[in-house]
Amino acid sequence: MNNSQHRSSFPRLTQKQVATAIARHEMLYSGRIGGARAVFAFCDLSGLDLAGHTLNDADFTGAILEEADLAGAKLDSASFFGADLRRANVSGASMRRADLRGASLRGANLIGTDLYEADLREGSIAESDRHRNLHLLKHENGRSELPAALLVSANLERARMAGALAVQADFTDAMMKGCRLTRANLRQAKLTGANLENADLTGCNLTGADLKGAILIGARLEQAITAGANLADALTEDNAGIDPDSAAIPLGDLLLGHAAWVESEGREGRPADLSGLDLRNATGLAHRKFTALIAPGATFYGLDLEGVSLQGSNLAGADLRSAKLSGADLRGANLSGAKLNYADLRDARIGPLLIGEERLMPARLDEAQLRYADLRGADLRRARLQGSDLAYANLGQADLRDADLAGAILAGARLPAIGAERIADLATAGGL
Repeated sequence: MNNSQHRSSFPRLTQKQVATAIARHEMLYSGRIGGARAVFAFCDLSGLDLAGHTLNDADFTGAILEEADLAGAKLDSASFFGADLRRANVSGASMRRADLRGASLRGANLIGTDLYEADLREGSIAESDRHRNLHLLKHENGRSELPAALLVSANLERARMAGALAVQADFTDAMMKGCRLTRANLRQAKLTGANLENADLTGCNLTGADLKGAILIGARLEQAITAGANLADALTEDNAGIDPDSAAIPLGDLLLGHAAWVESEGREGRPADLSGLDLRNATGLAHRKFTALIAPGATFYGLDLEGVSLQGSNLAGADLRSAKLSGADLRGANLSGAKLNYADLRDARIGPLLIGEERLMPARLDEAQLRYADLRGADLRRARLQGSDLAYANLGQADLRDADLAGAILAGARLPAIGAERIADLATAGGL
C-alpha cells in the first residue's frame, strides 16, 4: 500500500491554515506567549508555500509536500519521516540533523541545501486498520528516494544515507565528508567534484556514476560496484602526490631554491616549476615566500598555505579546494579556472600587483570555482572574476571595487552590505 492510495484520506490544508500554524511555531521558537509547535503529520500540503520560514523541530511525518516550496526555510531537526517531497523546492534550506528516513525526494530541488548529519536511511510507516492489522505506508520499498534529485553544492557532511536510492541524482560539488552511503544505489549519479573524503561507500552501487574530480581520500569502497564509473582526476590515497624526497630534485629543495631566488631577487637559487604536480604531501608551506611560482594545474588540496606569498604566481587550473589561504598574498596571481571551493581566503590580498612604477597587473580568477569559499575581508580590487562561480561564497567585508564580475554566479552568496545591489547587478545570479 503506497501514499498515493492514502492521499484522499489525508486532510488537505489551505495556505491560510499553514500560515497560521507557521506563525504560531515562529512565536514558540522566539519565546513569545501563544506559540505552539507546528504539526503537519499526515496532512496534504502539496503545492503550498513554506519558503523562508523558521520551522525547526516541526513535524512533517508522513506528510504530502509534493511540489511544495520550502526554499530557504529553516528546518533543522524537523521530522520528515516517510514524507512525500517529490519535486519539492527545498533549495538553500537548512535541514541540519533532519529526519528524512523513508522520505521520497524524487526530482526535488535541494541545490545548496544544508543536510549536515541528516538521516536519509531506510524507514517505513505502518498504520493499523479496524481489525488492528498493520499496513505499511511507503512509497515503494521504504528507502529514502532521491532519483533525479538536484543536490548540487548541498552539504551532506556526516549524513546517513545507508540504503538510499539516488539513481541519476546530481551531487556536483556536494560536500559529503564522512557521509555514510553503505548499500546506497548511486547508478549513473553525477558526483563530479563531490568531496567524499572519509565517506563510507561500502557495497555502494556506482555503476556508470560520474566521479570526475571527486575527492575520495580515505573513502571506503569495499565491495562497491564501479563498473563504467568515471574516476578521472579523482583524488585518492593512491595518487596522493609525489614523495617529497623521491623526485629527481626533492620537493623540499625545489621550494627552498625558489624561496632563495625570491629573497635574493634572483641572485641565488632558481625558480621552481611545479606544473601539474600533486603537492598534497608537502609540508611547512605556511608564511613562505613563493612569489612568481609556476604551478598551473598543480594540486594543493587541503594544504595549509596561511600567509603564503604567491603574488604574480601562475596557478591557472590549480586545485586549491579546502586550502587554507587566509592572509595569503595573491596580488596579480593567475588563478584562471582554479578550483577554490571551500577555500579559506579570509583577508587574502587578491588585488592588483604594481609592476614597475605605473603598471598594475590585476589578479585573474575568471572561470574559477569558488563555491562556499570564505572571502571575508579579502581585497579583490580590480580582480577579474568573469564567469567565476561564487555560489554560496561569503564575501562579507570584501573589497570589490572595480572588480569585473561579468557573468559571475552569485546565487546564495553573502555580499558586502555596502554596494550589494550594485554587485548583484554586475553578475548573473543563479544558473546553478
